[in-house]
Amino acid sequence: MISSETPEILGLSDRIAVMARGEIVGVLDRAEADPQIILEMALGHKRQTEDRV
Repeated sequence: MISSETPEILGLSDRIAVMARGEIVGVLDRAEADPQIILEMALGHKRQTEDRV
């Protein structure tokens, strides 16, 4: 699934790959994801997570 709607992503996903500038910048398990973390990663404010894609 691909979406820019954070509530939809959080409601339907087990893992979330965050992209910025056309590249995956991190992958989160649903349990560790929240809208603020996703936004910060997409804007480049969070460190890259372990690549689990």
